[in-house]
Amino acid sequence: MKYKHLFGPVPSRRLGVSLGVDLVPHKVCSMNCIYCEVGKTTTLTIKRGDYIPLKDLMKELSEYLANEPELDYITFSGAGEPLLHSGIGEIIHYIKTEYPQYKLALITNSTMLCEKKVRNEIKDIDLILPSLDAASELAFRKINRTHPKVKLSEIINGLIEFKKLFSGEMWLEVFLSPGINDTQEELANLKEAIMKISPDQVQLNTLDRPGTQTGLEPISEERMAEIAEFFRPLPVTVIAKFKSRNKLSSFDVNVESVILETISRRPCTAKDLSEMLGLHINEVNKYISTLLKDDKIVAEEQRRGVFFCAK
Repeated sequence: MKYKHLFGPVPSRRLGVSLGVDLVPHKVCSMNCIYCEVGKTTTLTIKRGDYIPLKDLMKELSEYLANEPELDYITFSGAGEPLLHSGIGEIIHYIKTEYPQYKLALITNSTMLCEKKVRNEIKDIDLILPSLDAASELAFRKINRTHPKVKLSEIINGLIEFKKLFSGEMWLEVFLSPGINDTQEELANLKEAIMKISPDQVQLNTLDRPGTQTGLEPISEERMAEIAEFFRPLPVTVIAKFKSRNKLSSFDVNVESVILETISRRPCTAKDLSEMLGLHINEVNKYISTLLKDDKIVAEEQRRGVFFCAK
């Protein structure tokens, strides 16, 4: 069966084999981050709602999980900000009640954690992977390009308050961009904020594939190591490149071949490939990442977005 709101399982650098649950349409989000691999935000909002009917989500989950697949996590992520779905608490309760053998993870940009109601809705998940890319207003706006009503101070406070009531693990991701949030002043501000949040892990990340803004570059491996050292004694790690992706059972070499054949005929965006192949955009991005690393394709910025071309 082809699923509309589930995707994967996808091989993840951090979560192993993860079944994705998409709670909002592409691309409903409270941020328009310069590095987002899913693409530019088309609906910039902080309004929560029933973006996808709960009955549809539960039907797909029950059909997929009835086969008892081997999964490391069921992950709320996808094509936008999952906490914008007002029914996420009901979905969590449903999975925890009907399929307690599975661990739940949530990838979030942290903007909605300022609401006490939201924090209580998600407190029973096993793992949260929130992000905090800056602790100064200037760097925050440059990198995350948020909805105008989103306040950095409220994001930080929301993370602090959630960690207090949460019994699971929190892995806080910091995306580093050269010249914006990697200066000593910016890093010092971030470290101070993160120490107040007290996550179980701090995960440093940098550009892995083209984002939504041209001219972005990754931070070097050597500089990432220096920044990690600066953050200690916080439990910090640099997210390693996922080199064994092709060895996972969920990686299909045939899909990789089809993508390569398609873009050898004409350049395509990740969204183009997603629509043509019937794959979720997050899955497409995993294959694109491998093809870029293997130097089989190149990325080119055009008016409609980032296009991928065969070499």
